Amino acid sequence: MHYVCPACDSENKLDLTFPVKEYVCQTCSHLIDLTTNKSSKHLNVPTENVVLDVGKKGKIENVEYTVVAIIVRKYGANIFWREYYLKNNKGEGAFLSESDGHWVFLTPMHPNDFKSKNSKLATYAGKNYRWYETSQCSIHAATGFFEDKLDFTLATYKEYVNGTHMISQENSGRETNYFYGTHISKHTIKRAFTLSHMPNSSGIGIVQPYYVNMKEAVNIFCVAGLLICLFQLYVYTSRTNETVIEQTVNFSDVRDKELISKSFTLSGGSAPLKVNVFSNVDNSWANVQLSLVNENTNEAVYTSKDIEQYHGYEDGESWSEGSQSEEFNLCGVGAGKYHFVISAENEGSYPVLTNFQSPDSKVTISRDKMGNIGVTDNFKGLSTTFTDGKTLDKDSSETAKLMRESFGTQKLDSLITAEAIRSSAGLSSDNSSVQIKATWLPVSFWNFTFILVIMIILYVLMRVGRYYFNFNKWKNSSNSPYQA
Repeated sequence: MHYVCPACDSENKLDLTFPVKEYVCQTCSHLIDLTTNKSSKHLNVPTENVVLDVGKKGKIENVEYTVVAIIVRKYGANIFWREYYLKNNKGEGAFLSESDGHWVFLTPMHPNDFKSKNSKLATYAGKNYRWYETSQCSIHAATGFFEDKLDFTLATYKEYVNGTHMISQENSGRETNYFYGTHISKHTIKRAFTLSHMPNSSGIGIVQPYYVNMKEAVNIFCVAGLLICLFQLYVYTSRTNETVIEQTVNFSDVRDKELISKSFTLSGGSAPLKVNVFSNVDNSWANVQLSLVNENTNEAVYTSKDIEQYHGYEDGESWSEGSQSEEFNLCGVGAGKYHFVISAENEGSYPVLTNFQSPDSKVTISRDKMGNIGVTDNFKGLSTTFTDGKTLDKDSSETAKLMRESFGTQKLDSLITAEAIRSSAGLSSDNSSVQIKATWLPVSFWNFTFILVIMIILYVLMRVGRYYFNFNKWKNSSNSPYQA
């Protein structure tokens, strides 16, 4: 249609499918009454945060609409929102309402479809809607073409909300209109009308959805949890405990060198490899170094473990610490062919000899685990320490001479060793080897449990987040269902 403004003689063109009663001149912003073809008043031009122009076309829900008019409404002193009047090629109307960057798509509804249950609740299409707020507003600015005359008196809007849906009841003069509204994202508007920018969002919109679709999230979590359970069940039932290596290694065989174990093959899901090492340490220590080598990839996992066991008497009480065995896990060992590279060492020790007297009772001999020999002259009460028996045999001191006189020509080192073994039979430790046993355990439930716990925690956090989201959405309402 083609209209010439009587105020400024400007042309106003737009293909319309409905009869026009008033229009606002796009040049001079005068409101023109087509009945008299005269200007009735001058209006403010909608500018701030207005992103659509009259005549702009776009598709919403697969229906092409044309923007035929724009109204900026004012509530209070400084609260504004924008309404975009839309028409399709059949002349059917719809509205886009934008406030603080939040958009609602509204379509007219029949008044008989809306039933008020009480002052706070209403029903529509079988759903309950809760009264959100009632506001009074006026027209602040307008432009475009209107099929009804604009009413500049104070209008009352009463809004009911159910999640992302709303019912808007508009009372203007003697007329009451009802509109059904749903949330529509600004990205949908931007794509539909091919816009370059959109107004920034602030706060929470009256029908803005929660950031997470709880129903879809629960479905995803349930499907993921079921798949994890089925996978875990398959891996668990297809595996049993398996001892992959059990070997005794002499310390003398790996002194200053490494021993390679026999190869073994693991099949199935990844699982911990439990390793137990044992050595008959007694007031001494041993150390075992293991490298688990994957023969397919040559990747190696290295570990080292100390075995220590000490005991004794102090202040009349016995004490002990440590253990003759240690156990540890190599986590997440996958299928493949493996072998161990083994090296070990232990603390050198000698059979202990305590208070051994010579046949003539002139000297008393003692020896500790480190081989240190203590010789005491029983008559003089003097004690001398020698590092080993060979040093004692060669020593020329008076104590060494007294030893040789007391024991004769026998080699002192051999004599002390033999006596120590005899006197400490059953007490000395055979710390000559280490026993290694490796068992591939069933698939660990740790990762399985961890994932399920994380999903439960995420679900709880989303529920809590949704509660506070809705709490903040309704905080401006005098009818909030959420307690402060």
